[in-house]
Amino acid sequence: MLPRPLLITVSRLVLGLCLGAGVFAARADEPAAAQSAPAPAVEQPSALTPQVLYQFLLAEIAGARGNLELASQGYLDLARKTQDARIAHRAAEIALYARRVPDALEAARLWNKLEPENLQAVQMLAGLLAGGMGQLDELEPQLARILAKSPESPAGLLMALNSTLQRYPDKAEVRSSVDRLTEPYLKLPEAHFARAHAAFNAGDADAALASLDAALARKPDWEPAALLKAQLLQQQGRTKDAIAFLAAFRAKQPQAAAPSVDIQHAYARLLAADRQYDAARAEFDKLVTLSPDNGEIGYTRALLLLQAGDATAAEAEFKRLLVLGKPDPDTVRMQIAQIQEEQKRVPEAILSYRAVTGGAQRNAAWIRAALLQARAGDLAGALSELARLRAAEPKEANTFLLAEAQILRELDRAGEAYALLDAAIRKQPDQTDLIYDRALLAERLGKYDDMERDLRRLIKLKPDEAQSYNALGYSFADRNIRLAEANTLISKALELAPDDAFILDSMGWVLYRSGKLEAAYDHLKRAYAVRPDPEIAAHIGEVLWMMGRQDEARKTWQDALATHPQNEELAKVIKRFTP
Repeated sequence: MLPRPLLITVSRLVLGLCLGAGVFAARADEPAAAQSAPAPAVEQPSALTPQVLYQFLLAEIAGARGNLELASQGYLDLARKTQDARIAHRAAEIALYARRVPDALEAARLWNKLEPENLQAVQMLAGLLAGGMGQLDELEPQLARILAKSPESPAGLLMALNSTLQRYPDKAEVRSSVDRLTEPYLKLPEAHFARAHAAFNAGDADAALASLDAALARKPDWEPAALLKAQLLQQQGRTKDAIAFLAAFRAKQPQAAAPSVDIQHAYARLLAADRQYDAARAEFDKLVTLSPDNGEIGYTRALLLLQAGDATAAEAEFKRLLVLGKPDPDTVRMQIAQIQEEQKRVPEAILSYRAVTGGAQRNAAWIRAALLQARAGDLAGALSELARLRAAEPKEANTFLLAEAQILRELDRAGEAYALLDAAIRKQPDQTDLIYDRALLAERLGKYDDMERDLRRLIKLKPDEAQSYNALGYSFADRNIRLAEANTLISKALELAPDDAFILDSMGWVLYRSGKLEAAYDHLKRAYAVRPDPEIAAHIGEVLWMMGRQDEARKTWQDALATHPQNEELAKVIKRFTP
């Protein structure tokens, strides 16, 4: 379909071309003087020759039949030949409709040239140039003309300047352009707002803040400028300054014109970011009353209630949001399920997890439900559900297969898990996720040759992935064998993932096994700083103990145990050194 009805367009354009070209013959009964009277002195478009009319109709018919490429090519060629503004306009429209942007740009440039005072022509050309089809120095004069020709105040156009120019990569150049475009309008606060936005995008936050202050000096109660200033202050790491600014801004508002929900929401978020949780909750309580249908506000309030330890109130708020349908219901269901799981309300948690129907969290939720079902004693039911999901979701079959293996491993049925993966790998011999999990199970079962075979195959299949190097190297180090090779493998893993906490832990462990206690301690500390995992804490304590720093070792273990009281590896290490 073309953007206008075929017959109306044909009749109007053909009639206009005929009248403009003077191709209608004079009537025979008119006086000779009338026939010879001079035409008005106006620029005439090209005559409607049979060839032009034929090409015009051909283009329209092609468009009506859905051949937009032919229609666009025909109209653009016709516009070039006739140099008629109306045909150039039509050519630009059809090219845009056909998504032939270069053709649309050529037609818009021609239309602009033929009718330089036509604001619609200027706007179309500016829009195409702003989409990245031209240089900024070509777009800037068009924007200046639009601003100058704005039938009302140019304030709205000034506010849209930066979004118009967002595709241009040189932000310093964009800033210079915005400064030139806004120069005639500096009495308007919107001009300073545009300059602030451009300065910030160019990396000059101080200049951006100065421009916002200039905007607020001209319009002290202007909320967009206040919100942007608070945002910039926070991004500079000056959260307390942002809070103080918005507090003062709110205080200046007369009671009859209280700050908007946006201002109060921004203020509450800043309090939360500054960890003033009690004050933030109080503000969000007010906001929920002011804007009960705002899902973002309600969701943040529920998270703050969770942070405060009031899980019951948080769950009630999440359930209110679920009825409201805002924000994403599956995200809310996940939060509800996690609360129920933490409160040991397992049947409810399973139902909530299984109620998650889409999005990135769906598989994780369904797998969590199966795990809870197995832990509750219904292993057969959990495995049956995962098998059903494998059959129902063939593209995700391996995800659910790995979940089955995980559940079996957790319930001390590693042999069954290994057999499950072994059978799957025979059908998919290069499926790396399955091979990796089988390797870990092989180590758990003491099948070290099988583990090494799998990990070396993974290294061959994916030489740029760190985990296989790390797993093999750590296995050697943990068994205190082939330490030089373990060091080489883990060093390669660190090259590929230098900030991975578990790989840093592995390097600490192989250094410890090699008798390099200080270097081991340094790597383990780095690992724990990245991820305070209880097993890393167990390693740190053991190294400290062997360094003669037993009191520090005990404290490290006890602190980790307080946070992770159920961790078996940590408990084993503590028992081994402090029976």
